Amino acid sequence: MTASGALWRNWGRTEQVRPLRVERPSSTGAVQRAVASAAASGLRIKAVGAGHSFTGIAVAPGVQLDLTDLSGVIDADVATGRVTLAAGTRLHELPDLLAPYGLALANMGDIDRQSIAGATSTGTHGTGLAFGGLATQIVGAKLVTGTGELLAVDEANRPELLPAVRLGLGALGVLTEVTLQLVPRFVLQAVERVEPLEAVLQQWMSRVAAADHFEYYWFPHTDTALTKTNTRLPADAPRDPLGRMSRWIDDELLANGAYRAICALGRAAPNTTPFFARQVDRLTGDREFTDFSPKVFVTNRTVRFREMEYAIPLDQVPAAFREVRDLIERRRWSVSFPIEVRAAASDENWLSTAYGRDTGYLAVHRYFREDPTEYFAAVEEIMRAHGGRPHWGKMHTQTDAALRETYPRFDDFLAVRDELDPERRFQNPYLERVLGA
Repeated sequence: MTASGALWRNWGRTEQVRPLRVERPSSTGAVQRAVASAAASGLRIKAVGAGHSFTGIAVAPGVQLDLTDLSGVIDADVATGRVTLAAGTRLHELPDLLAPYGLALANMGDIDRQSIAGATSTGTHGTGLAFGGLATQIVGAKLVTGTGELLAVDEANRPELLPAVRLGLGALGVLTEVTLQLVPRFVLQAVERVEPLEAVLQQWMSRVAAADHFEYYWFPHTDTALTKTNTRLPADAPRDPLGRMSRWIDDELLANGAYRAICALGRAAPNTTPFFARQVDRLTGDREFTDFSPKVFVTNRTVRFREMEYAIPLDQVPAAFREVRDLIERRRWSVSFPIEVRAAASDENWLSTAYGRDTGYLAVHRYFREDPTEYFAAVEEIMRAHGGRPHWGKMHTQTDAALRETYPRFDDFLAVRDELDPERRFQNPYLERVLGA
């Protein structure tokens, strides 16, 4: 199916484009034909998922390949825990799709609107020092290369390409399916608390080491942190989920409805932001519940924002965080959105933000109607001083020259791109900036 002329915008409203042509393939063969057609027309082609990246990584000025119809379970092996998914499958669809097999993702982030291919290709991650990002769960993939070839990459076929293909930025080809190593379905016990910020910073290394999953949020202009500690339990453990009314009050009325109003008011009257930040601290946190993992990992977020996230060595998190906190105070900025701090295990995917090191993540946000430029630039300077690597799907200003210094296998990745996409069929302005032309 093809169309043209429609304006595409990402969720954060940081990018938009009017593609020359839009194609919506529902099969691998249709993807191959679309790539061949683009090549015959001398056009570049880009796959797009849910549009949840804040960068221009999925912007397609030429042919936009919408993978929405390439969705669902292709194959499942309960004995090995491996499931093959069509690339356009949304993360929020997985609990229902995987329930018949008694399987689940080993870890998730707190947003599940992305497609599986988009989430893995940009380095989406959760928190927990025993767990890598979503891409580490990939044991096999199929992709259409720039020459139109359908390439299988797994332990038996071109295994040397797996560290590149798992997290490929959409630069190596169009993923049509991914095979994931899943785990038996499990329950999470969630404990959310409001704690003194300085104590959390001092205990950072011990807290992330002791918990299955630990993270915290800090609202600027306050001296407390909202901590989240999740403990893994077997699937048959007793569950005590949030009640429908309790979840609605906490996650919809307060986290989305009231917070949207606070952000809008803070934009109109910035001097009110510190007061409301303290009210948010008082109204949130201090709850416990137990439920199946997706219902604990994921939070529904409807307030639009813009985000930058940097990955730094794990032990440098407290120092870097303090620098950001001091920066906000020194500049007297009114920042209504919290800073989110997480951790992930070292992995071996060449362009993973956690490549070769246990990693801490600091994410900063601004309400989507506010200009984040000055704030993000100043934070980025701090993160780079700590050896930071920017999240590929979140706002940053880095170029290939700077990124080559922080990724030891950067040139190896480019060599794979030269092989799989020699004519740069999948190139776009963002990839030109971060990978070079």
